[in-house]
Amino acid sequence: MEVLINSSIVIATFLLMEGVAWLSHKYLMHGLLWFFHEDHHQHNTNIDPFERNDFFFLLFATPGISFLYFGLNNFSFLFWVGLGITLYGFAYFIIHDVFIHRRLKYLRNIDSAYFRAIRRAHKAHHKHFHKEDGECFGMLWVPLKYFKK
Repeated sequence: MEVLINSSIVIATFLLMEGVAWLSHKYLMHGLLWFFHEDHHQHNTNIDPFERNDFFFLLFATPGISFLYFGLNNFSFLFWVGLGITLYGFAYFIIHDVFIHRRLKYLRNIDSAYFRAIRRAHKAHHKHFHKEDGECFGMLWVPLKYFKK
């Protein structure tokens, strides 16, 4: 029973993180913290592999790492929440940085309706070079219209 409860906490946290990602992307990255996110919307011909936007990793990794740390002693609720946050962060990295932006040379040949929709939605998001008028702020949940050609 404990395994079921802990697994449910991890899965629920993972799913809730999509909402956290959407809200923080729309209202922080495209709001108060646009300065750090702006370079991610520019066509970068610079050979520097890092963007100011990469600093969001530290901001978003901190709660997951903290929960893992404080829950590790007795594998409390905090640990399982931290694991869900960390797994979402890993999925975000794989989908966003590796698959979509191709910052590493992996996953380039994946072809499925879901991954094509993710790429279309992200492309729609990046067609806006300013913080206003954005769309598709989430990562793993994709509106149905992007599944159609």
